[in-house]
Amino acid sequence: MKLLVINPGSTSTKVSLYEDRQVLFEENLFHDAPELLSFATVNDQMDFRKNVVLSLLKKHGFAPEEVDVFIGRGGSAHSQREGVTRIDERLYRDTVLAVGGSDHPAKLGVMLAWELGKTYGRESFTLDPTNVDELSDVARLTGIRGVYRNAQFHVLNQKAVARRHALLLGKRYEDCNFIVAHVDGGITVNAHLAGRMVDGNVGAGGDGPYTPTRIGSVPVLPLMDYVDRHSTDDVRRMCSRSGGFVSMFGTADGDAIHALVLRGDPKAVLVWQGMIYQTGKMIGEMAAVLHGKADGILLTGGYMRFSDVVEGLKEMCGWIAPVTVYPGEMEQEALALAVYEALRGEREIHSYPGKPVWNGFEGMEM
Repeated sequence: MKLLVINPGSTSTKVSLYEDRQVLFEENLFHDAPELLSFATVNDQMDFRKNVVLSLLKKHGFAPEEVDVFIGRGGSAHSQREGVTRIDERLYRDTVLAVGGSDHPAKLGVMLAWELGKTYGRESFTLDPTNVDELSDVARLTGIRGVYRNAQFHVLNQKAVARRHALLLGKRYEDCNFIVAHVDGGITVNAHLAGRMVDGNVGAGGDGPYTPTRIGSVPVLPLMDYVDRHSTDDVRRMCSRSGGFVSMFGTADGDAIHALVLRGDPKAVLVWQGMIYQTGKMIGEMAAVLHGKADGILLTGGYMRFSDVVEGLKEMCGWIAPVTVYPGEMEQEALALAVYEALRGEREIHSYPGKPVWNGFEGMEM
């Protein structure tokens, strides 16, 4: 069985082809901000990303007709439960419309898997999309009636890493408490309490540390002043596409910025250290969520390739719990193996319900 895994991110497109459990090829193409910002919306990137997928298949000597199953990273539809979900027309439509409120490039994984599956008469699936909702009720609240924090995280990689680490500890994921920090084009830090992501920063919603492409948390009054001089559309783009390094340097290329850091450029050093500082501060917040009872702090994502990021976070947070580093992501493997096992009857396959997992506080006017 050949399984094609499509994983669009805020700064990359990752494509893998598996035969059963064996990877046949895997590539990760970086896209800098100016390239992606040439598209007015995330949906407008579809043809560009599809050409990337098809060209990589051709490069490695495969045709799309040979693929038995199309698998895409997901997000932007109504919030969902964890696990494998079959992509149907309703999930595709809600993803296109971003009814869940976040217009993150991860949505393109579902859209591409569905369209390619329809074209070649194959089934398509997703796993642990960015909007898996396991938040505790207190984590949802803000100080504005009717405005709540939503679930928008690097769920796929975070859960894959947490499950792997639990196995190394000789435990089940559901019996552990972890703080997991995914640091890359976007940064999300979450508290995993007994197998559930009960709290974390809404990375693509203007929350948490600033990142190569995102503004992070900004005080409301200065942000309102910025909107007065610009527009709400500008700020929406900066939440997930044109904030952070892109706003400060005109590029999301972490290697280019880090080269400036190594040369001692004062601005680059300050901005780089600020990102590490804010990420460490968020890890501390999640330690409080877990009442200090964490079995480990797990650092993952592409920026684990930078030793100063790793050492900076260890220095800030190593007193909380043991720190373990999982460089890069486990997303491709997690997507392929979960769907393969599901098709063999070893995992449950969910249907998309077409409504949010959480839809308000029952019996309370909030």
